[in-house]
Amino acid sequence: MKIFTFVIFTILIHSLFYYPGLAQNKKPSKTKAAVISSVESHQQELISLSDKVWELAETALKEYQSSKILADYAEVQGFSVERGVAGMPTAFIASYGSGKPIIAVLGEYDALPGISQKASAIKEPLKAGAAGHGCGHNLFGAGSMGAAVAIKELIQQDKLQGTIRFYGTPAEEAVGGKIYMVREGLFDDVDVSLDWHPDNKTKANVQSSQALLDFSVEFMGKAAHAAYDPWNGRSALDGMELFTTGVNAYREHIRPTVRIHYVIQNGGDVPNVVPEYAKVWMWVRDSKRNGVEEVFQRVKQIAEGAAIMADVKHKVTINSGDHEILVNRTGGMALQQNLEMLEPMKYTAEEIEFAKKIQVATGKPQTGIDSEIKPLEDTKEHPEGGSTDVGDVSWVVPQISLVVTTAPAQTPWHSWAVVACGGMSIGHKGMLFAAKSLGMTIVDLFEDENLRSEMRKEFKQSKGDYEYQSMLPDGPPPIPPLK
Repeated sequence: MKIFTFVIFTILIHSLFYYPGLAQNKKPSKTKAAVISSVESHQQELISLSDKVWELAETALKEYQSSKILADYAEVQGFSVERGVAGMPTAFIASYGSGKPIIAVLGEYDALPGISQKASAIKEPLKAGAAGHGCGHNLFGAGSMGAAVAIKELIQQDKLQGTIRFYGTPAEEAVGGKIYMVREGLFDDVDVSLDWHPDNKTKANVQSSQALLDFSVEFMGKAAHAAYDPWNGRSALDGMELFTTGVNAYREHIRPTVRIHYVIQNGGDVPNVVPEYAKVWMWVRDSKRNGVEEVFQRVKQIAEGAAIMADVKHKVTINSGDHEILVNRTGGMALQQNLEMLEPMKYTAEEIEFAKKIQVATGKPQTGIDSEIKPLEDTKEHPEGGSTDVGDVSWVVPQISLVVTTAPAQTPWHSWAVVACGGMSIGHKGMLFAAKSLGMTIVDLFEDENLRSEMRKEFKQSKGDYEYQSMLPDGPPPIPPLK
């Protein structure tokens, strides 16, 4: 019993030392109350920003109007804005203040192709075949901007000292805009970075993500008439089919943490011509980047073998890649305290009915919306599926991550259902909650040097002797041509 008591006492003292706020009343300080007040005073502006980006639904590296809307708003609010950073016309950094600490808050605004949807509880495209915000990035960008503006106002009033930066980061769903920004050294002087993401639950996110490698495999053969003289042809399609067959056979021998998925981008034009060109776009994921590299080396061997069997040439091209998130539990604890100062979101009868209709339409139990603030979790060795370019940021600067409810429980992500919720009040409430909790945590980071120091200490210990190097290919971002 004495040993048990000593252990509990030791844990409590450790918690109080590393997380001073744990011993305080869970009532927001005056500075944090000012953050809440700021977000509420800008509420309609933030909803308008989110809705405009939602309506535009621009895909990766094409977010010209979406990024401009957010950058223009930052300028109106008094931020100094640098546009077109890291070689991406839709990337920008909005800064206010001077000196240390420098705290970054990340914002995204790219949509997903093919899932256009009205703010309706039935599947109903806004524009058939168009893109939609099936990951809620319209909310992500506007919510983070709300937190940045609240901190800017406190710096302006001399209540906080230092620099706040909003990073407008494009193309998270494709090439990973943050990775290019990291490569350009745009986070090198940052003390702490924060992000949030729409979800169907609310919690400080102390789970990692999957590392990812994005690459293409091309096969080059020789065209011939498929009936008259096929023996003169060498089918690139044969090479591609042998390759995908080999990869699918390999699935039996990979670790449970690995994911391999692909789409065929080109398999020939017409049946009566032996295809001289074929292309596969493939992603490999694992919970650790070294696991991804192991699988990638085997996949390259399969591509080479397929090319030999089909008597064609082949080429493997790396497009991009994400590191797994380096979790910082010290920062997660600080965020958790601020979440618990806020009341869980409340929903109207109409919002709950909307949520249940979404659940009916997607084949899920009619449980409504889960706005409960979850307790801080243990960090799992292997995360659930999903990758993000926030991972690369987390290997160069301590990172705090948050997820907030913006859709009903069990809603399938990257779907029309998430688009629907992101364009109405359920999504708006989550966005405003995220802005408040991020802003309150940023206050702690400005005011508490010990918190920043302990986050940096954990960051260095977790990173160990690993020297970060992006998985990007050489050269500029693959900016699509303007039409």
